[in-house]
Amino acid sequence: MRPDEMRERAIELFKQRMHCSQVLAMVGLEKLGVNDPSVIKALGSFGGGIGGTGHICGALVGAASVIGTLYSRSSLEEKENPRIWAATKTVMRRFEELTAQYGGIDCGQIARVDWMDRDQVKDFYGNPDSRRQHCITVVGETARTLGELLEQEADWLAAKQTEQKQDK
Repeated sequence: MRPDEMRERAIELFKQRMHCSQVLAMVGLEKLGVNDPSVIKALGSFGGGIGGTGHICGALVGAASVIGTLYSRSSLEEKENPRIWAATKTVMRRFEELTAQYGGIDCGQIARVDWMDRDQVKDFYGNPDSRRQHCITVVGETARTLGELLEQEADWLAAKQTEQKQDK
C-alpha cells in the first residue's frame, strides 16, 4: 500500500468511527505485512487522547506503535534496533508540524471535545462543520507521513542488508 493509499484507507476507517490510534496502527501494520488484532484492540484505550482525557492524540500514538513494531523487541532475549529513536522522532516532528495550526499535539487541542460530554460528542460526529474535519485531516496526513517513513526505512534496511552481504 502506497502512502497516499494509506491516507485514504485511514480516512475511511476513521469516518467509520474507529479510534485514530487504531486506524494508524491498522494501516501501518498492513503496510508492514503484520496481522495482529491484539495490537489494534490494545490501542483502543488511546481514543479521545488517552482514554478520552484529551491528552496526546491517538494518531501519534498509533504511528509510534508501528515504529515500535518495526524496531523494538518483545522479550529480553531480542535486541532493539536503535533506529527506533530516530524514526519515532521523525514521526513526532512531522506530527508537531502538522498539528501546530490546531494548537498542539493533544486531542483536546485538535478536536476540542470533552469526550465525557455526550452533547459535545454527538456534535463532533453529527455536525459536518465540527472540528472532526480537523481530525480527518490529521489522521489522513499522519497515515501518509507514516507510509513515507516506512518506505524510507525499508530502503534503509535493504541497503543495510546489501552492505552486510557485500562485507561477507
